[in-house]
Amino acid sequence: MSDNSENLKQLPLGDWHRGLGARMVPFAGYEMPVQYEGVMAEHIWTRTEAGLFDVSHMGQLQLIGEGAADALERITPGNLSALAAGKIRYTLLLAQDGGILDDLMVTNIGRHLYLVVNGATKHDDIAYLREQLPDSLTLEHLEDAALLALQGPKAAEALARLDIDPFEPDWPLPNDLHFMEAGPFLWRGIPLGISRSGYTGEDGFEISVPAEHAVTLAAALTELDEVRPIGLGARDSLRLEAGLPLYGHDMNADILPVEANLNFALSKVRREEGNFAGAERVLAQYPNKAAKKRVGLFVDGRQPVREGATVVDAAGAIIGNVTSGGFSPTLQRPIAMAYVPMDLSETETPITVEQRGRKIACTVADMPFVPHNYHRKPKP
Repeated sequence: MSDNSENLKQLPLGDWHRGLGARMVPFAGYEMPVQYEGVMAEHIWTRTEAGLFDVSHMGQLQLIGEGAADALERITPGNLSALAAGKIRYTLLLAQDGGILDDLMVTNIGRHLYLVVNGATKHDDIAYLREQLPDSLTLEHLEDAALLALQGPKAAEALARLDIDPFEPDWPLPNDLHFMEAGPFLWRGIPLGISRSGYTGEDGFEISVPAEHAVTLAAALTELDEVRPIGLGARDSLRLEAGLPLYGHDMNADILPVEANLNFALSKVRREEGNFAGAERVLAQYPNKAAKKRVGLFVDGRQPVREGATVVDAAGAIIGNVTSGGFSPTLQRPIAMAYVPMDLSETETPITVEQRGRKIACTVADMPFVPHNYHRKPKP
């Protein structure tokens, strides 16, 4: 968060956040709200009610043209060509050597693919996509769209009270969507793209809305008793409890998917085809042949360990690193993510972390730390 404040971009909701008393900080080149009433209170509210997050810094893209999914598969390991209309898939944007350039959500809108990429990497992502994809495809950056995330166990109840209409009469309502499903909707004549997804581990929705209508939608949602605005601080503690990696911290271009503990993103059919960027290098590590692995840690005591702390062996030699860490409001204890040698990655393995010259005892923990509460489609 070292951006020069004079060069920060403003969110469509920037003045609205300030009007609510948000503390604004630099993040991903934007001035963004880190908290309103406090991280702990906002975290707990989202776990028990419904929180509204402004994630308009994220990159919203449209990939248009015949063969878009097949072309995107050249640089991602997800089975995108089999993605049905209205379905979403998490995948990874891979460099030619298999390193992770970003993680992203891909939705089959039917007419085109809709991509959501990370805010800090979106311009590099766009440049890479345009370089790697055929000229027959059109990549559009939806710079005039805001993105809101309504998250929490009462998110569906709250959204239902807005009387949002399906884009077509026989299409489902937002509350009829299941986790990783999406569709187009209308609210007061305003077009919305709504997906049942999010970054907190809770049930919820991400809502793409024209920037000019973002304040109207945000105000309508926060007028509901169960909805409060939530800042970046709680978003980070929530995603940490959910075991969700953050690009630029828990993964980067030097990390491969297996090392990042993202084997699920390497679909079986794509592993068999082996025709995505860096496949030979990536698949050489699958399923557990990497030298290191991202794991969760329970931290002894009350003092959190933070990004940059090191994992050390009995002799004090550095053998890994902490990439995210903080205090878990739900568990009332410090937790972290770290890269450790593969032979130390099993649950309940003792780990020693060194932070500011102090050695701290930790234990490898299963992730997510707090169970996910997604609204999944029942299995037949």
